[in-house]
Amino acid sequence: MWPQTNRQWSIQQTAANDQITCNEKDNKQALPRRKKIRFRVDSPKTIIPEVLQSRGWIQVDGKSDVWDLFWCDLAKLGMVLEKRLQESQRVPHFRNHYEISRKNYLFRNMIRYKKQLIRDKNIEETKYCDCIPLTFEIPNEYAMFCDYIKNNPKKTYIVKPACGCKGRGIFLFRKLRELNEWKSTKDWTRTTAMVELVDKHGEVIRVEEKDLPPEQYVVQVYVDNPYLIAGRKFDLRFYVLVMSYMPLKVWIARDGFARICGALYNLNNIKDNLSHLTNTSLQLATDVDAKGFKWPLRRLRMFLTAKHGMRAVEELFQKMANLVITSLKSVQKVIMHNKHCFELYGYDVLLTDNLEPWLLEVNASPSLEATDSEDYELKYNLLSDMFTVLDLENQLTGTELRVGGFDLLWDDGPVNMPPPSPDSCGPIIKNPKLNINLGCLNNREEQLTTLKEWRSFMMKDPVLMKRVPSKK
Repeated sequence: MWPQTNRQWSIQQTAANDQITCNEKDNKQALPRRKKIRFRVDSPKTIIPEVLQSRGWIQVDGKSDVWDLFWCDLAKLGMVLEKRLQESQRVPHFRNHYEISRKNYLFRNMIRYKKQLIRDKNIEETKYCDCIPLTFEIPNEYAMFCDYIKNNPKKTYIVKPACGCKGRGIFLFRKLRELNEWKSTKDWTRTTAMVELVDKHGEVIRVEEKDLPPEQYVVQVYVDNPYLIAGRKFDLRFYVLVMSYMPLKVWIARDGFARICGALYNLNNIKDNLSHLTNTSLQLATDVDAKGFKWPLRRLRMFLTAKHGMRAVEELFQKMANLVITSLKSVQKVIMHNKHCFELYGYDVLLTDNLEPWLLEVNASPSLEATDSEDYELKYNLLSDMFTVLDLENQLTGTELRVGGFDLLWDDGPVNMPPPSPDSCGPIIKNPKLNINLGCLNNREEQLTTLKEWRSFMMKDPVLMKRVPSKK
């Protein structure tokens, strides 16, 4: 448990704000009080159990099939979805999430989506498909990359595992021989591995040998003109919640953070990962007290606004909103939609020195473990608000544009930002703006209280309740 702050940690107050209730005696149309929500979790190291218990939810045994939410590991997802689930049951991943979370698949899907837009003569939207650095799959597209590097010998390139994390297996290079030396150390033939088979309760029943394809890597053109803070490279991590792909319904969190490199950026020394890779785990491995390597998005937004002005920063975040929507639409037709699934993605975006965003990665399993008290508070609030959006308590109307720290970005079409309010953080522009508030004021507890009051008010007015769309 991290040291208590004024927020955390008043769990009763948080629970009261997050669990929107209504006075059933005030109106006969009030929703019936639900039984306790039951949850099962496979990730005890995360703060998820603590968040759910603070909402009054009940944790069930690891073998139980009686649950409303099962926060399962990706390895068990297929097994869970093969069962006949009850209407109210939810799991936190889509079956083939890898279509967006694997770097090679995401690039491939964006290329295909761009071709579709060109065929549909939707040229304006194609520019958002070019938000990912040029990518080659290794070993499958090795010959193509050889042709490219021969024509572009002065560029810098970066190798990454197609589905790796925490900065493992990443390095920069400029010469083809450097890639070949690394490539010669890898076994590119199909391999075998011992795989655990589990029963419906997640218990290992036997271990058998399984044929596996060779590990996939990608080579990307390295973005060598990053925006710098005090001479250091950084990237942004923010969170996107997809409630449905068919139709596409997307929420985006206001809070996130910038991950800053521990060493000064130096393009002349491409072997120094501390100056080129922003991964928190990498920085923490070299400096236990690495709090200075992370900035809240609100601090970053104020920093950029002071240097470039409100309008330029607002345009930047609008580009990021379009980047998010385009990436999700690129996989919309290939993701196996299931009404029992939702997914919280961690988006990693790099800014260039001219304020252009590049999408580096979409993580389908962003870290939900806290590294310090500030990280704890961010992720606690993020998860608490996500479960309010999930609405297993059946307390939302379905018309909300904001729930706590989440803003509705897409609802089978663009959601435009409402008129400016005292907590707005950008100038008024003529063109409709997407409803993105990254780095803006997150007065989530006040907003949840207002939401609760509005819900109670609506429950007392039969005319208003008739206007509320039925939930599917």
